[in-house]
Amino acid sequence: MKKLFFLTLTLLSLSAAAQKKPALVVGIVVDQMRYEYLYKYFDRYSDKGFKRLMREGINCTDNHYNYAPTVTAAGHASIYTGSVPAIHGIVENDWIDVASGKKVYCVDDSTVQTIGSKSKAGKMSPRNLFTSTLTDQLKMAQNYKSKTIAISLKDRGSIIPGGHTADASYWYDSADGYWITSSFYMKELPTWVQKFNLEGRPQKYLNQGWNTLYPISTYTRSADDNSAYEGKLGNEKTPTFPHALKGDNMLEVFRKTPYGNNLVKEFALKAIEEEKLGKNGTTDFLAISFSSTDYIGHAFGPQSIEIEDTYLRLDQDMAEILSYLDAKIGKNQYLVFLTADHAVADNHDYMISKRLPAGSFDTGKAISEAKSALKKEFGDVDLIVGVENNQIYLNHANLDKFQISKNAVGNILEKSFKKQPGFAEFINMREVALSPIPAIYREILTNGYNQARSGDFMYLLRPQWVSGYKTGASHSTVYAYDTHVPLLFFGWNLKPREISQRTNISDISSTIANWLKISEPTGSIGKVIQ
Repeated sequence: MKKLFFLTLTLLSLSAAAQKKPALVVGIVVDQMRYEYLYKYFDRYSDKGFKRLMREGINCTDNHYNYAPTVTAAGHASIYTGSVPAIHGIVENDWIDVASGKKVYCVDDSTVQTIGSKSKAGKMSPRNLFTSTLTDQLKMAQNYKSKTIAISLKDRGSIIPGGHTADASYWYDSADGYWITSSFYMKELPTWVQKFNLEGRPQKYLNQGWNTLYPISTYTRSADDNSAYEGKLGNEKTPTFPHALKGDNMLEVFRKTPYGNNLVKEFALKAIEEEKLGKNGTTDFLAISFSSTDYIGHAFGPQSIEIEDTYLRLDQDMAEILSYLDAKIGKNQYLVFLTADHAVADNHDYMISKRLPAGSFDTGKAISEAKSALKKEFGDVDLIVGVENNQIYLNHANLDKFQISKNAVGNILEKSFKKQPGFAEFINMREVALSPIPAIYREILTNGYNQARSGDFMYLLRPQWVSGYKTGASHSTVYAYDTHVPLLFFGWNLKPREISQRTNISDISSTIANWLKISEPTGSIGKVIQ
């Protein structure tokens, strides 16, 4: 009888544990966040923001993207689908539709209308995403009784995480400085969103200007403030503090300030309150993407005081979010994960100034010379329909019409590109496995290739060679400086731990699905992080 009694107690205990789930899951994506930012500014962070996440949660220190190119849309899709572009279909922010030859934006949808503004910025939806998301699976598992809200300055940073079943995905429209959505989700904005919009918060932030949070002399982890490698905001004459934030189209420039992150945080906390997230008797989901880090990183580069100041301010935002969740949802009643959609390269001229190998690839010159070589060989035939993220899309209709071999075109292109400084390898995307590059890069490129949406060929550049950025910085390569990003899990009775084994971005959704005892997304290839 004793054995039966203890067996019954054990089974009851296991059953209770299986049924207990967090009231709210909060997914946080920090756009363009390098892994090293957790440590570079560590002793400047408070104890209640990034440090708390690291010390009280699970820190996966060798977390990487396992595909290329690394861009915002593909990153968010891979985080939330547990998959890669080869399967979920979001190969880039923009791509050329192979069948029609037309350029496509990742979340474009001409069948829907803007809700909350008179602009066209709301004609968006997740319809280009081929698979379900973690947020979709959570909805289905709870018979659609839970709520999913997604928020980001960028449309793609909100729409893709929200998935196909979100109650609402909101993004920022610089036409008026409003939060908007599309008719894919609703017919009109909730009253609380309308009231929030009328408060004019972006304008109030812009009127403050942007100065450093602390005395500028304390920003010793960053390069000089007046740097030739940095861009300018508004009508500035120098890229230096304080930034007056004056000039034309400042509601768009607003994105390039840390106040964009403040606005996202404020709107997210308001959403928790107004939508009663975590109070619905189910596991709700709030997806937050902080995009200003990306805009500022592109404008000023990762060695700038602007980036350091942005992360010190974001640390305060994180602390406020965690304190709010403690008070409103309850400690250990919510689960947070934090990661990034990609990292970033350094400015090539900055690297050169420090005697490090780097360079600027002249894409326009390379493509022009390649087209001339094709014309010389095949005559006046339009054989290239577009170039996106170092991928060349061929005009297949003309290949067929004039009976020109794709391989013949590839050979001409390869010979032309080999002449360009910074060139590393020319790759036939259908035959990546045959490319004479390290196996890890073959896997990365294979995972990033989707037959319906990727280019025919890719020209791989040498490390730290970038195209199109004289000031600031860029990303989207196969190299570790673009693929290594943070991954932190926090809350819901997780025990502090540091995991140094390699994890992939596709493991996030698989792990959380496993913890929540729900099905992983339909295209998932991730492994559960043990």
